[in-house]
Amino acid sequence: MKPFFDQDAGPVVLTTASPEAPVSKALALESSQSEIQTSGHLVGRIAVYDSLAAAPRIEEVQGVSPDVFIEELSARVYRTVHDMDGRLPYTVLREVVENLIHARFKEPVVSVLDDGNTVRFSDQGPGIEDKERALLPGYTTASSVMKEVIRGVGSGLPLIREFLSHQGGSLSLEDNLGSGTVVTLRAHSTETAVTYSSQEATAGEPVGHEVMIAPLPRLSTRQKRVLSIVMEFGEAGPTLISKELSVGLSTAYRDLAYLEDNGLIMSDEFGKRVISDIGTTYLDSIFS
Repeated sequence: MKPFFDQDAGPVVLTTASPEAPVSKALALESSQSEIQTSGHLVGRIAVYDSLAAAPRIEEVQGVSPDVFIEELSARVYRTVHDMDGRLPYTVLREVVENLIHARFKEPVVSVLDDGNTVRFSDQGPGIEDKERALLPGYTTASSVMKEVIRGVGSGLPLIREFLSHQGGSLSLEDNLGSGTVVTLRAHSTETAVTYSSQEATAGEPVGHEVMIAPLPRLSTRQKRVLSIVMEFGEAGPTLISKELSVGLSTAYRDLAYLEDNGLIMSDEFGKRVISDIGTTYLDSIFS
């Protein structure tokens, strides 16, 4: 595979011309604008939103070449989604990461939201002029040089859209602000509805009648662990959660606030969080 840059010799311009057909400086400059040219490590960012009410956690991903960068970014995004209990598979995420090659890997940012079930890829590349055509099988703008790194057969985005559609999710293409493209993947978001035996009889209903409460948002693995710790210790604050899970105080506070906002825990008179009846029943439904 041809290198996209030589670390010892500096950046090079890639063309598809044969050795017998020398390329003029003007043509080389034109080619450098249409092909990939880098002068060092490729860098991308992952913004992880544990809550839309708080600033995201930012992670940086680097690669010494396009193929290495694609591998690193794909793996890191998948691990993040998986840790948040998201349902987007690796192959789907990898396909979109590979498409960043069309943006010359210019300022890629991957935002992970909705407990890992919404992933947004944005870049500052040239953008996609005909978005409808880009979602048709067989359409590709990949050059011969790009095809040495990715398949470039035009099947990636159409297959992703079809797969997500069958799973109740979606894929959308939009223009980024200024320049570039935003690709948003959404997995089908299932909500957990829990039931509990009401100890307070409502009019015309006997005590113990099963009542359906409002659907609860899907908790990440870490949030479930926080809820379990609150139940195990009887009461908990950010300091205890931070110590038990080895996370920052701000992360512990956000998780506790999220659980409290959704009625799974509540604050006692001393400001400590204790588990609610709904939270206890929620845990029972998980482990039963």
